[in-house]
Amino acid sequence: MNSSEESVPEILTRLPEQLTDLMRSEFKLARAEMTENAKQSGQAAGFMGAGGFLAAFGFAGLLTTLILLLALVVPAWAAAGIVTLVLFAAAGIAVVVGRSRIKHVSPTPETTVSNVKQDVEQIKEGAHHDNP
Repeated sequence: MNSSEESVPEILTRLPEQLTDLMRSEFKLARAEMTENAKQSGQAAGFMGAGGFLAAFGFAGLLTTLILLLALVVPAWAAAGIVTLVLFAAAGIAVVVGRSRIKHVSPTPETTVSNVKQDVEQIKEGAHHDNP
């Protein structure tokens, strides 16, 4: 008997094994994809980190230029102090804003939790309706 002539019971007997094999294959493919994506993301993050590192030096050069410009008007120590105070003020503002925003972030995935609870309830209701 070839596969086109198999009976329904024979097909149903093999179905769990085929579904298991299919799920294993899909998980194996997903793992391979995730590994490749993680590798590419890691490389991209490395380049972004290098860019940020170099930008920090550029910012330091810009601050030095600003201090030297201010030193044309006020003593050099005052110019450096003014730039430093402005930087600390900007840093303080950034911290306060970030702190206020993080208080509104929930660490749990609220929508996902709600959806899973709804799914469980629907499954329970379906089981109760199927078993009178």
